[in-house]
Amino acid sequence: MAKYDFDRVVDRRNTYSIKHGSAAQRGKPEDALPLWVADMDFQSPPCVIDALTKQSRHGIFGYSDTGDAYLETLRSWFARRFNWDTEPYRLIKTPGVVTAIFIAVRALTETGDAILIQQPVYYPFASAVQRTGRKLVVNELIYENGKYSIDFDDFEAKAAGSQVKLFILCNPHNPVGRVWTRAELTRLGDICVRHGITVISDEIHQDFVYDGHRHSIFAELNPAYRDLTVTCTAPSKTFNLAGLQLSNIFIANARLWEAFQREYGRCGLSQPGVMGIAACQAAYEGGEDWLEDLLSYLAGSAALMRDFLRERIPRIRMTEPEGTYLAWVDFRALGLDGPTLDEMILRKAKLWLDDGPMFGAGGSGFQRINYACPRSVLLEALERLERAISPI
Repeated sequence: MAKYDFDRVVDRRNTYSIKHGSAAQRGKPEDALPLWVADMDFQSPPCVIDALTKQSRHGIFGYSDTGDAYLETLRSWFARRFNWDTEPYRLIKTPGVVTAIFIAVRALTETGDAILIQQPVYYPFASAVQRTGRKLVVNELIYENGKYSIDFDDFEAKAAGSQVKLFILCNPHNPVGRVWTRAELTRLGDICVRHGITVISDEIHQDFVYDGHRHSIFAELNPAYRDLTVTCTAPSKTFNLAGLQLSNIFIANARLWEAFQREYGRCGLSQPGVMGIAACQAAYEGGEDWLEDLLSYLAGSAALMRDFLRERIPRIRMTEPEGTYLAWVDFRALGLDGPTLDEMILRKAKLWLDDGPMFGAGGSGFQRINYACPRSVLLEALERLERAISPI
């Protein structure tokens, strides 16, 4: 029996929540149900709330930094969860993984250099390339029989022929939900080694992996990969801590670490905030049983969504998530163009989702739905969708 109650609806209005409090500023209807941005509608574990309460009562929030206990907490977590020994790596703490990706792009490439990504993919990847004056090269994922795979021939051709200097890997993959296998990651890694390509590995969703799948730390699959990889992790998705702005970036190669540190210094950033430190350490030390209950709940929610669509809206197809809490849903059978589909979902169904094209050209006709919410909310969203689609 589950120890934690994820069915409880927590009112997030008037709490500075972007997800629940920014509809008017973003041109969305106030009554649209928000299942868009990737944060959860669940309270963080009690151990985190207790740690933050204790820190708050102390009443002093000056400049802060981590010590040996924090580092040991991280090492223990990654060893238990992924059999990953972080001892050979240097740790850099940043306000977020997106911040780290932008810093790494500037640190490890020059203006005009080519950077490879696999779309449809988390949209800040493309932003980090284009907004820093680099050249975007896309290895589009293959969608076949409801599942995504990698076009390795295209990946190798572009790695060899486009003067690619950097590859940004998303594993587990947002938004398509794949947890790449060791074989797939090894094939990608070998190509990067052959062509001297550095890798930024975004593994922020590494704790969200469902039965039958296993997350592999890319850098640990081969010593050669470790030497060319910046591994990005954070407690923010796992324990719903994004607003506390703390991520843990691991780099083994001294040259890459020094380049990252130099660019980081140019940003004027230094120590992390005290509340982020307290929350991360508390979560990794005491939040594991909460996470196990959460994973079970999310698997049940994914099953609820899958069954509902299959039985009541069969024209809509959900890509089976192997990881994350984000459903990638195919609406193309409705025959609607992009603006019409968006209008139907937002104005008729009264749902605020993330439209597929923001993740790249391969996202046309898709929508991303965040199902990390109480099941009563998810069911209401699905029923709204059913009513809106029935007349079409």
